[in-house]
Amino acid sequence: MAVLAAFFAGVTSILAKCGIKQTDSDVATLLRTIVVLLFAWGMVAAVGSLGTITEIGGKSFLFLILSGLATGASWLCYFKALSLGDVNKVVPIDKSSTVLAVLLAIAFLGETEHLAGKLAGTALLGVGIYLMIERKETMRSGESRAWMFYPAGSAVFAALTSILAKVGIDGVESNLGTAIRTSVVLVMAWLVVLVKRKPARLAAIDRKELLFIILSGFATGASWLCFYSAIQKGVVSVVVPIDKMSIVVSVVFSYFVFGETLSRKALLDLLLMLAGTLAMAVYA
Repeated sequence: MAVLAAFFAGVTSILAKCGIKQTDSDVATLLRTIVVLLFAWGMVAAVGSLGTITEIGGKSFLFLILSGLATGASWLCYFKALSLGDVNKVVPIDKSSTVLAVLLAIAFLGETEHLAGKLAGTALLGVGIYLMIERKETMRSGESRAWMFYPAGSAVFAALTSILAKVGIDGVESNLGTAIRTSVVLVMAWLVVLVKRKPARLAAIDRKELLFIILSGFATGASWLCFYSAIQKGVVSVVVPIDKMSIVVSVVFSYFVFGETLSRKALLDLLLMLAGTLAMAVYA
C-alpha cells in the first residue's frame, strides 16, 4: 500500500504542475481538495464505514482535525512552490519531510525497534535529499531562491501530518479517517481563497488546466487512501520513507513531460535515497 501511495503521489506532482501553469496555486489547491473529498467520501460509502463515525473518540477526532490542518498548510506551500520552481527542484526539498517524520516517529511514537538500521537508512536518505537540492551555481541566471521557503514549509507540515494522523487514525477505518481529514483541508482551502479575495478566479480557469487539476485530485485521493491504510497497519518510520519514494516517479515523468533533466550527480543522489529506503524496509 505504501508503494502504491508513492506511485500515485508521484503522478500527482506531474498532473498538478500541468494544471497550474496559469491557474492560481491557492485556487488549484481548493479545486483539488474538492475532488479528493468527493473521492474519499465515495470510498467511505463503498466500504460502508460511515456508520462508525459516531464511534470515533474525541482524541481521534482532534488529531484527525490537526492532521487535516497540517495537510492543508503543506498543500498550500507545495502548490505555491510548484508554480514557482521546477518539479525536480521542488520535490527533493519537499521530500525532506521523510527525515523529520522518521525522527518524530522515533521520539514521540516509540518506534525504536531496529533503531540502528533505521537511523542508517535515514542518514542515507538525508544525504541523498541534500545532494538532490540544486546548488546556487546551477540555477538559471537571475532566478530567485525565494521559492525554496515554500517546499521547506511543505516538508515541515507534511512531517507533522504523518505523526498526527498516526494518532488520529488509531481505531478508525482508514477511508473514513481520510474523508474527515480532507473535509478539514477543504475548509482551510476555502478560507485561504476567501481571505485572499480569489473566488472570482474560479470562473476564469482554463479548461485544459482544470482537467489536469481534477486528475491530480483523483491521484491524490488514491495516494491518500493507500497511505493511510499503510500507516494504520505499519509503522510511520518505515511507511513514510517508502511513500516519499514518489520522487522517483516525479523525476521520471518530469523528464518525459517537461524535459527536466538530471545530472549524473543528481542521479547518484537519487540512488542514495533509494538505498536508504530499502535499508529501512529491510529493518521493518
